[in-house]
Amino acid sequence: MGTRDGAAVSRVRGMSKRPGAAMNPRTAPQRQRNRGLSLIESLMAVAIAAVITGATLPGFRDALELRRLDGAAAQLHTDLQLARSEAVARNRSLRISYAQQAETSCYVVHTGPAGACTCTAGTAPVCTGTAEALRSVQFHAGDGIRLRSNVASMVLDPTKGTVSPTGTLRLQGSEGRAVHMVVNIMGRARTCSPAGTVRGHPVC
Repeated sequence: MGTRDGAAVSRVRGMSKRPGAAMNPRTAPQRQRNRGLSLIESLMAVAIAAVITGATLPGFRDALELRRLDGAAAQLHTDLQLARSEAVARNRSLRISYAQQAETSCYVVHTGPAGACTCTAGTAPVCTGTAEALRSVQFHAGDGIRLRSNVASMVLDPTKGTVSPTGTLRLQGSEGRAVHMVVNIMGRARTCSPAGTVRGHPVC
């Protein structure tokens, strides 16, 4: 009797050890992990990404405009000083002429009298007579930067190094920021920013 009971117990224990007799606890979590994301979870992830993108996009636009304004101001200042040096090297007067159109604004460094060279959107400068365009820079509306000047052109004297007439050049961004460049009679240029909207430039 004891032997039969022992054998019965042994067979029961053996059955419990057979593969498939009971669910392996290690496989259950794996099956749950393999089920993927539900539709609700996917929509929540998309909504969170949209919120993050909406929060960072204005800051990105602001940083891009500030960088473009700084770059345009630095380029304009460099070209002004190079034009002064070129006038001295050539021993002849040079001009910087400014133009504004609906979709673009530009300036051109050239020889000849006022109005001898003009710059227009998407084309090379056009000069009349013996005038020669030495350098031209355009600012397109799509880039968010516009150039405005209170004078049509400036003449650079090769002997005195002076600039006349004096003027203020305004670089304006699409978000309302601006950098002003004030050119005095000695050809020196200083920059400022109205209401301090562009860091690194004193308030106008």
